[in-house]
Amino acid sequence: MSSLNDVLKALATDIEETARLVEGLDEETWHTETPAPGWSIADQVAHLTFIFHLAGTAASDPEGFAKLAAGAAGDFDGAVNAALKQFNQFPPAQLLARFRALGQQSVDALAAVPEDQVVPWLVNPLPPTVLASAGIMEIFGHGQDIADALGVRREATERLRHLVFFAFLTRDFGYLSRGLTPPAEPFRIEVTAPTGEIWAYGPEDAANKVTGPAEDFCLLVTRRRHREDLALVATGEEADRWLDIAQAYRGPAGEGRTPGQFAHQNCEH
Repeated sequence: MSSLNDVLKALATDIEETARLVEGLDEETWHTETPAPGWSIADQVAHLTFIFHLAGTAASDPEGFAKLAAGAAGDFDGAVNAALKQFNQFPPAQLLARFRALGQQSVDALAAVPEDQVVPWLVNPLPPTVLASAGIMEIFGHGQDIADALGVRREATERLRHLVFFAFLTRDFGYLSRGLTPPAEPFRIEVTAPTGEIWAYGPEDAANKVTGPAEDFCLLVTRRRHREDLALVATGEEADRWLDIAQAYRGPAGEGRTPGQFAHQNCEH
């Protein structure tokens, strides 16, 4: 597993890269619809701002986080929607400033937590490295929606390693969100980094294995592309089933994306 410092450096870079995607957009463009039904670019940035506010509070002020989380516990979707309204009231420049500031605050707060301790979170307490990796997952997925809305192709980088490992840790979320029983046996995840290096997790002799480009794997587990549009290969019946339901986040799966939805964009490898 990567060190907390490595994950936080990647998270900080992802935050700034996403900020630059929307920097300089006029107000009308901020309200461009993204592939997530009902979510504009502004909604995506507001959601990420809320997530980083939660993470920073969890790491620096557990009591304050408990109050924030209490509202979300009964109605998480309602809490998310309320947060969208809270942050969406700001004009684009102010929302972007808050996104950057609260993103950096979350990085700083997580950096101050010893790696062998845990941070309170919405379901279970998490080590700071895992929570930072969850932040990378969030910003990859929502950042992809922003990039798709703008017709921009993001460059795949070594930072995807943290999301690949996080998705390996959270393999069961796709089953749990659908009321299915996860298989007892671990999978082998063996993906190719942008540099050509192989990132592998899980036993070498696993009966179920997923291989392919790391970027495709990350697009799959954040449900930003349909499996038919990705160069991923499943070995084993259960791994093949998983490619249909994979998600690296808790809660409802959402509508996902349809086959060929992004055929007009340059998505080849």
